[in-house]
Amino acid sequence: MFRCVTSDLIVLMLPVILFFWLMPLTWSFQALSPGCHLYPFNVTIRTDKRGTCRGTQVVYACVGYCESSAFPSRYSVSLASNFTHNITSASRCCTISKDAKVKVRLHCPRGRHNDDIEILTARACRCSMCHKSRY
Repeated sequence: MFRCVTSDLIVLMLPVILFFWLMPLTWSFQALSPGCHLYPFNVTIRTDKRGTCRGTQVVYACVGYCESSAFPSRYSVSLASNFTHNITSASRCCTISKDAKVKVRLHCPRGRHNDDIEILTARACRCSMCHKSRY
C-alpha cells in the first residue's frame, strides 16, 4: 500500500516539477520581483510624418506597482464631510526619482545635416505619493 501511495504522489507532482524545471532561465530576477523598476524601450523620433530625418534611442521608463492602502476614515474626517468621506486611501505610484537627458542623432538622407535632439529618460524609480496632475 505504501508503494501505491508513493507512485500516485509522484504522478500528481510530476507536472509541477516539470513546470519549474522547464521554466526559462533567461528571466531576470528584477522581472520576477514585485515593485517599481526601470524598463527599457526604443523610441524613434521623426522630423515629419514621412520620417525624412529620424533617429532611434533606447530610453527607460518606470513600470510596476507600489503598495497602497484604504482604511475607514477617522470620525472627525467623517463628521467634517457630513459622513460622505467614510474611506481614506493612501496611494503610492511608481514614478521617476532621477532622470537624465540623452541625445538622439537624427539622420537625414541625401547628405543633409544631421541634428541632435535631447529627450528625457528615467535613471531611477521609486514609489511615492500619487498626484493627479502627473497622470
